[in-house]
Amino acid sequence: MRFPSGCGRRVIAQTAPAGAWSIVPVLYLLMAASPPGARADAPDEAPVEGPVGAPAGACALSDAELEALGARIGHIAINALDIFDLDDPKEDKGVFRAMNRLHVRTRGPVIRRQLLFATGDQFFRQRLDESERILRNTDYLYDAEIAITACDAETVDIKVTTQDIWTLKPGIDLSRSGGESRVGLDLQDDNFLGRGGSARFRRKNDEERQTTEVGYADRNVAGRWIALSTTIADNSDGHEFSLALSRPFYSLDTRWAAGGAVQDAQRNDRVYSLGDEIGRFRHDIEYFDIFGGGSRGLRDGWVRRWLGGVVHDDRAFDNWRDTLEPELVPENRRLVYPYFEYQLLEDRFLRASNLDQIYRTEDVALGAQLRFRLGWLSTPLGADRSGAIFAGAASRGYGDPARMLWDFSGHTSGRVESGELTNTVVGGAARWYLRQSDRFLLFAAIRGDVGEDLDLDNPLELGGDNGLRGYPLRYQRGDSRAQFTIEQRYFTDVYLWRLLRVGGAVFFDAGRVWGDNPYGGENLGLLTDVGFGLRLGSTRSSMGRMLHIDLAFPLNGDSSIDSVQFLVEGKRSF
Repeated sequence: MRFPSGCGRRVIAQTAPAGAWSIVPVLYLLMAASPPGARADAPDEAPVEGPVGAPAGACALSDAELEALGARIGHIAINALDIFDLDDPKEDKGVFRAMNRLHVRTRGPVIRRQLLFATGDQFFRQRLDESERILRNTDYLYDAEIAITACDAETVDIKVTTQDIWTLKPGIDLSRSGGESRVGLDLQDDNFLGRGGSARFRRKNDEERQTTEVGYADRNVAGRWIALSTTIADNSDGHEFSLALSRPFYSLDTRWAAGGAVQDAQRNDRVYSLGDEIGRFRHDIEYFDIFGGGSRGLRDGWVRRWLGGVVHDDRAFDNWRDTLEPELVPENRRLVYPYFEYQLLEDRFLRASNLDQIYRTEDVALGAQLRFRLGWLSTPLGADRSGAIFAGAASRGYGDPARMLWDFSGHTSGRVESGELTNTVVGGAARWYLRQSDRFLLFAAIRGDVGEDLDLDNPLELGGDNGLRGYPLRYQRGDSRAQFTIEQRYFTDVYLWRLLRVGGAVFFDAGRVWGDNPYGGENLGLLTDVGFGLRLGSTRSSMGRMLHIDLAFPLNGDSSIDSVQFLVEGKRSF
């Protein structure tokens, strides 16, 4: 089945159980080789096009019956669709034909290696559904569908249909938010050579620094579920090198994980008051993390995981050109600690559209999720203090995307030193969606955070960079904050140039901070703004899923801010 042109399946609700360029040639050679034990039905050849086997839904047996009979996966057909459907007269245009020719289509084995099933495996519907979510979560596929094309009591034939998007991103990166403009040159391919990796070269100039960066990332190196991310950056105020390599818990039924990460960075961090820079401090980072973990896999819809590792987190700070009072420069700290982590996940998802995207399949997690980590600061291992360090997060969804949907989440992190809480934050958020019709949706969100004895480099801030759209970046600072947003969303059927889906929003934001601000600056109390704007959802490119073009009007604040804020920014959602 071919997807409707450029928009995937229109579903309201359906239940369903970085680095250096020098490493790229090596990765190319690794990825060109089939993994050990590759199936005979997975040749590195052009993907299958057109109908394969019987039409979807031709199986007379239910999923439960197939599982009870112990049916096995038979033939797996990969139908990797190009960016534009040239069988559609609206897309059979010269420029679209040229883009299809220039685009390197995702290779069949790249898609096949991300499936959680193979020919000869026992059939389980859950593995098909989770494989769909894995494919949809890539940056180089617009949508994915896995369907049964034929079956009997012993064999189930499968067809995997995906649709590519344009992943080469050469050009100028322009955005504006919080009264600040950003410009850059961005050359990135999120599907390098059609093999699923992301290679990038970037030059960026924003309110923080000028950056020249190269990097590479791939979450499935050579089809072996090895995740790699590496970045090298030369900045106007320092440098950064980062490398992460792991075999993660890539699916709910994965039984073990291991890996590590390292970062070496130097930069100048800005300090703001009422949106204006008042000073800087030097920030040097040396960090590494090594971990391993195990799980019994997916049992009765639940997953439990246990992990352990060691972290070395060394932070050194200095006054940059004496722009700050000495007591306002963060204290150096070296945190070295072994840790244990527990994770609890529930396999419960719904499929929807027109929530945070425009006519695009969205996977909504309704199941409970819990993560908690506890570590012991160890002076024998090199820490400059003793105590405990902790972090946790939990979330749960309720409702039905076709009518009303709630999402609740909470988080905490901090340290215990000399029996006292230090750099501790406890917070929570609630998101609410009310479906008014296929085209109208009312959205609201509220969040709050409370801090205790926060490190100076870890403030709670509020401004144009975190949701208060009518105000400058980092406008207010304190040790507690609260924020509320309500937004009327409208999803049109306008499809600009067969490239962009169009939506609109009218919004109201409110927020304030409380408590200590060591850098001074007046606390202006409750801040509010109103505004409206366009949403342009990209259906053919990975250049940001949603472009926001907004006019925001601050209703409070000091006299120095503009009465109208014009915002242009790329985001992942509505």
